[in-house]
Amino acid sequence: MKIISINAGSSSLKFCLFEMNNETVIASGNFERIGTDGSCYTIKFNGQKITQNLELSTHTDAVSILLDKLVDLEIIHSINDIKGVGHRIVHGGSKYSESVFITNQVISDIESFRDFAPLHNPAHLLGIKAFREVLPDAAMVAVFDTAFHQTMNEETYLYPVPLRWYEEYGVRKYGAHGTSHRYITDTVKSILGRDDFRLISCHIGNGGSIAAISDMKCVDTSMGFTPLAGIMMGTRSGDVDPSIIPYVMEKEGKNAGEVIDDLNNHSGLLGMSEYSNDMRDIVSLCEEGNEKAIRAKNKYVRRIVDYISQYYVLLDGCDVIALTAGVGENNVPIRKEICEKLSPLGVKLDEEKNQICGEIVRISSDDSKIPVYVIPTNEELMIARDTLKLIMNNR
Repeated sequence: MKIISINAGSSSLKFCLFEMNNETVIASGNFERIGTDGSCYTIKFNGQKITQNLELSTHTDAVSILLDKLVDLEIIHSINDIKGVGHRIVHGGSKYSESVFITNQVISDIESFRDFAPLHNPAHLLGIKAFREVLPDAAMVAVFDTAFHQTMNEETYLYPVPLRWYEEYGVRKYGAHGTSHRYITDTVKSILGRDDFRLISCHIGNGGSIAAISDMKCVDTSMGFTPLAGIMMGTRSGDVDPSIIPYVMEKEGKNAGEVIDDLNNHSGLLGMSEYSNDMRDIVSLCEEGNEKAIRAKNKYVRRIVDYISQYYVLLDGCDVIALTAGVGENNVPIRKEICEKLSPLGVKLDEEKNQICGEIVRISSDDSKIPVYVIPTNEELMIARDTLKLIMNNR
């Protein structure tokens, strides 16, 4: 069965088409600058890459062209070969703890959560609308990034603020990257051959979050009401004293939204280094002795280690630490520093295995008290799996 995973942005649409009989990628790509000048698309399949510039006025245009090209390139015989469409939805509020078929009610709910994810949920709705128009017979499924974290208890997800903020406005910890953390959890289950384990899952890339997982369920996670909370990231500050906001507003004559924008887009590695939000650039500068880059890198590592240590105590120990996403999967020096900083917990690095990237590998030594794995994440496959599962269960 062929399932397509979709991640729609306000002016973009990323896709990954799977043959679910063996979970292989048939084609992938993206459509960019939809509704603006310079729109284009890229499709990768069978070792080939096709790129074309053309006018894309709406997401419906992008979806129509995508499906036509899949047929023209003989990637599929007919658009009816695609039996399901899984849509990544960033925010499902407190209502959705699992993936669901998309109905009019689900669409209304996604719209109602737009205040929690103003840049994402409205864009996801554009993707849903486009596929409903062009591929009306396929099953449509919503896969929520927040769903995995709905197993947190009240003491964890509630903030120590007036309770009515939660009761009236929904102010609470929601988390993010749930689809990635769930994929890592499923993979660790396969590695260990059991589901009764304590896992600290570290999704560390340009965006990042840490999750404490016990017996396949999320106990706590570093991101909060929004993705701004938690560890330091490429351009996000992570946790800071909220009193900074009115202080900077007064000093720079900015409003709250402008300061939040600084914390989201001009902080983190970029803000501290004053050079780049890309850890590869930061590491290169560190090798040259750049003091700002060294401080930024050290702060980044420390915040990750802080959360891992906190969750080690919360879980009363740990069976596996997993590193994933751009930095976790590919940045050898940062992985080394994280493991070295965790030596008080008994973590020991295997230097040779730590050189391996792009595959599942245990980078801790045999005598490490906690196994540390690098596990490439695959959110697109997780979306496709959920879509297939719902389709099969509904037959």
